[in-house]
Amino acid sequence: MILRCVVGVNFGPIVALPLDVTLIGSMTAILGISAYFHDSAAALSVDGHIVAAAQQERFSRIKNDAEFPAEAISFCLDHAGIGLAVLQAVAYYEKPLRKFDRLLETYVATAPHGFPSFAAAMPPWLTGKANLRKTLRRQLDRLAGDRARYPGVIHFVDHHLSHAAAAFYLSPFDDAAILTCDAVGEWTTTSLGVGNGRRIDLVRRMKFPHSLGLLYSAFTQYCGFEVNSGEYKLMGLAPFGRPEYLDLIKANLVRCFADGSFRLNLDHFDFATGFYMTGKKFHRLFGHPPRDPGSPIETFHRDVAASIQAATEEIMLGSVRHLHALTGKSSLCLSGGVALNCVANGRLQRESPFAEVDVPPAPGDAGGAVGAALILDRTLNRHAPHRANRNRADWKLARLGPSFDRERVTQDLDQLRAEYECFAWPELCRLVARRLAKGQIVGWMQGAMEFGPRALGGRSILADPRGEGTQNRINSAIKFRESFRPFAPIVLADRVHEYFDVPRGYESPFMSFVVKRNDNASPVPAVTHVDGTSRIQTVDESDDRRLFELLKGFESETGCPMLVNTSFNVRDEPIVCSPRDAYACFLQTGLDALVIGDALIDKTNRQGRT
Repeated sequence: MILRCVVGVNFGPIVALPLDVTLIGSMTAILGISAYFHDSAAALSVDGHIVAAAQQERFSRIKNDAEFPAEAISFCLDHAGIGLAVLQAVAYYEKPLRKFDRLLETYVATAPHGFPSFAAAMPPWLTGKANLRKTLRRQLDRLAGDRARYPGVIHFVDHHLSHAAAAFYLSPFDDAAILTCDAVGEWTTTSLGVGNGRRIDLVRRMKFPHSLGLLYSAFTQYCGFEVNSGEYKLMGLAPFGRPEYLDLIKANLVRCFADGSFRLNLDHFDFATGFYMTGKKFHRLFGHPPRDPGSPIETFHRDVAASIQAATEEIMLGSVRHLHALTGKSSLCLSGGVALNCVANGRLQRESPFAEVDVPPAPGDAGGAVGAALILDRTLNRHAPHRANRNRADWKLARLGPSFDRERVTQDLDQLRAEYECFAWPELCRLVARRLAKGQIVGWMQGAMEFGPRALGGRSILADPRGEGTQNRINSAIKFRESFRPFAPIVLADRVHEYFDVPRGYESPFMSFVVKRNDNASPVPAVTHVDGTSRIQTVDESDDRRLFELLKGFESETGCPMLVNTSFNVRDEPIVCSPRDAYACFLQTGLDALVIGDALIDKTNRQGRT
């Protein structure tokens, strides 16, 4: 069988495919890639369905790795058993020349103020980014090595169209409104659109520098956290404060309009041309200098975090209400980096006029690789299905990365001189459930790795949610991170309404929404944030049988149908990918036990090998 393949890479405009494309057989394979700006990734679609996807950071072990995703691409191609030579096209999630145009126009408009930033930004563009087509082809040729090289065309896809495609084609909806919102793509910062069948139309756009993502990142940096990775810390800090500065923000920094749009007061910001996102007028407005990273977090910072979180939620609600009036749709798809704000997502789910809200597992830049491949496929292939993954059974908690069989697991553990014991699944399930019930904290590596920023039970740390000290222990002795950071519960889907303020049948498989805990429910302090909310993940038997049965086993031991689920990594490191990564993390942390497939490793009472 000869495959017709399209590769999606975060790079530029859609162009016409060559007319001599041949499709023999019934398989269409499409690979998507994002690279060079933030969180590079690759994703593979076969017959219109996503079957493999991974972020480069999981292989390189460099957090948010933005380099060319060679190892992620190799994984996707190997997973499908295809080579570069049979790829028909490459699609990148962004149009680099438009982005370059924005940079030049912005620097010219603000000259000479932005010259130091301009001088720092230009060399990477002049040496590679301005001609990404050539750079990408060179990288693909290098990846091919002695094998046949990629012969086809490289395509560039609008950044926000990539986000929209990843959201809509992976949603359960036949038609829906679409909101994409991030820092900035080429020029667009927010887009409003409609998806219907195979067609996506972005009907309204907001442009740089008026950006909700950049506004939130500016406050992230002001509060002493790192841009592009610390926004979730700001979100976690917000419930500890009060929105004392919300009116100040709305009066001085951002002006909102009836159509859901807004404009920033750029006098207070320096992100367009400077090295720091906020300016002197911003600091004078709040009466405090930026917080130095590592210095104490004070009441002021908590209140600032609460204020910008509240402002963000109000701005998103305004955009969503206008989008509903504009489209009349009952369903909403969210994507872009701002859609990682699960607190805002939860509020949209509760208060927006849409009956249903859906967020993909990777709404940020990594997911753009998925969207670029999908939109190109549906542009070129009239046989492509509308939805990329029609059934929950197809999606399986976004488990799209590498998996390791028992032979590989035991081989790696033997080479590492690890002491372990292998068990049949029913016995292993009982052993782990009992350990968790006794308060042990377990590293859990099962099946394929998740795609996106969140562990969903494939590369997770699990614990009893009922323990008063569990949160502090995981934060201090295992994750090595800030004490205020909350943890999420993974809950049996048929029991979730008993503990949280959601209806029967509620599903949140990708941990995308924060909901309120029921006041009369049994306490689960390890997964309840200071404001009485939790970022929940629901699981049923069709999602992940082992995870479902472990939850049922824990429920049998304790009566509690949930566990703490946090990502299997330590601070400033990517989530583990391989058995070697998992074992290394196990050794350097306070984890009590590690489960990789059928193998159990006990730190306190090691068993002999079998």
